[in-house]
Amino acid sequence: MKILYAIQGTGNGHISRAREIVPLLQKYGELDLLVSGTEAEVTLSQPVKYKFHGLSFVFGTKGGVDKWATYKLMDLPQMWRDMHHLPLKDYDLIINDFEPVSAWACKLQRVPSVSLSHQCSFVSPKTPRPKAGWFNYGPAILKHYSPTTHHVGFHFERYDDFIHTPVIRSEIRNMQTSNLGHYTVYLPAYDDKKLTELLKQTDVHWHIFSKRQKTGYTDDNVQVIPVNNEGFNVSLASCDGLLTGGGFEGPAEALFLQKKVMMIPMSGQYEQQCNALAASRLGVPVVQHIDSTFVHRLKNWIKDEVRVWVDFPDETDEIVHNMVKRYAR
Repeated sequence: MKILYAIQGTGNGHISRAREIVPLLQKYGELDLLVSGTEAEVTLSQPVKYKFHGLSFVFGTKGGVDKWATYKLMDLPQMWRDMHHLPLKDYDLIINDFEPVSAWACKLQRVPSVSLSHQCSFVSPKTPRPKAGWFNYGPAILKHYSPTTHHVGFHFERYDDFIHTPVIRSEIRNMQTSNLGHYTVYLPAYDDKKLTELLKQTDVHWHIFSKRQKTGYTDDNVQVIPVNNEGFNVSLASCDGLLTGGGFEGPAEALFLQKKVMMIPMSGQYEQQCNALAASRLGVPVVQHIDSTFVHRLKNWIKDEVRVWVDFPDETDEIVHNMVKRYAR
């Protein structure tokens, strides 16, 4: 059997999940990997056959997407060429984790494909989401960015029959945890220096993992560290809590490790707003904006020892097996 696994390379969550799924797929036949996007620091250990520029957004420094940088990064003519020249007919199964080049190539070539992603959980109307005004293009992006014919989704809860609880990587499941009292931070849409000035107003230690810094530094009770998978995992395993954006995989892993979580979803990023709403229904505190009340809310969160308890069983092997059995040609 020949399998193509296409992975979104914007952010680190998609690649992190793929690190767990790739070895499982390799049991079923010859596996080719495709990655598009330019904003991930986490890498795969296996060779990537197709590497495309894709369609990525660029994190800003004020809590949202840098729209101008995102526009300049776009190369739609190259994406069009990639979509039309990607060979698909020889594959028995094409799996997609919110990756647009292969998804649209499949659509144009009328080849079936299956989403194995968090984003495809929004196909279900039962998945939590805030009301979107007429000007909000977020729902349309989720629907049309990476269209597929079949769906296997992941979310914080089983909102529908095709939605499963999060994939928690083996390295996280098997990790020895502790509480050394510090707090881990991953907020790539905010400026490190601005965050540092705010966090210095508290009396706990912070580890900020930064996409922008090539070398680390310490300022009072705040340590800024370049993003890397191993360092982040160590910090997360030994922290008291995680301060993060409205992503999915990071908060899911922190909740699994029974860490406190506070989320600050990116402004104008519909999926992150949806994730924050779902997490808030579990009991996770959500801050929509960093404003004059932020430090006060942060100090209250630090004092609060209430933790959200979740049940994320290890079902990834079974999910992959059922997907291959059901959708392989």
